[in-house]
Amino acid sequence: MTISCIIVDDEPLAVKLLESFVQKTPQLRLEASFTDSVEALSWLKEHPVNLAFMDIQMPDMNGMELSHMLPDGTRVIFTTAFKEYAFESYEVSAIDFLLKPIRYNKFIAAVEKAQQWFDLKDHGKDHGDGSPDHSRPATTDQENRPHDSRRETMFIRVDGELRQISFDRILFVEGMKDYVRFHMEGERLPLTTHMTMKAVEDALPTDTFMRINRSYIVRLDKIRTVDRNLCVYIGDEIIRVTDAYREAFEKYCG
Repeated sequence: MTISCIIVDDEPLAVKLLESFVQKTPQLRLEASFTDSVEALSWLKEHPVNLAFMDIQMPDMNGMELSHMLPDGTRVIFTTAFKEYAFESYEVSAIDFLLKPIRYNKFIAAVEKAQQWFDLKDHGKDHGDGSPDHSRPATTDQENRPHDSRRETMFIRVDGELRQISFDRILFVEGMKDYVRFHMEGERLPLTTHMTMKAVEDALPTDTFMRINRSYIVRLDKIRTVDRNLCVYIGDEIIRVTDAYREAFEKYCG
């Protein structure tokens, strides 16, 4: 699908850079650009789009506030020069968080995440008539089975085929409603499957994996850094440890 998008950033040079990125990305169609967040919100009420590339620190209404007022179906990729906003972006379920200065390889990776999200959304609609969902993996039965600590792999269904993945190659698992994405070492794109986070949590060994917020499970020995805000740096992601999981994570960190 072609993803309709807008750009919202109070810095004209940042807008021009993002416009140039969008223009050379075939799956994107730019509908409008704004340097005023209030103006962007007013326009969106009449012209909803799929995706908003949005700065966070802006006058009048910041990007985080604006993200709560977007039309249904509009997703966000945040762009900012301040990495301390990263954990807030995950709290509002942003598709991605791009740290300025933005490089095109990071931009296109974020766009591919968005493409996957919209493809999954459209796929879910295909089964809205009550027909069986043949993409649902056999591994969802794991919700009713205890984890076998001797196992080193699991099967997931990706693009209609069962694929065996090794636990030691998993960086982290990201939940997206009825789907999850396995971010793997050596894989350019995550592996997406129809599965619940509960099923994943039950399948993975608890001595090496830990859930650190509602939407993320990480492999503990793959964590590079944990900052003072309890944001975990793993792979190319920054993931915040939320309050519900804080005690267990701090206990692990010692």
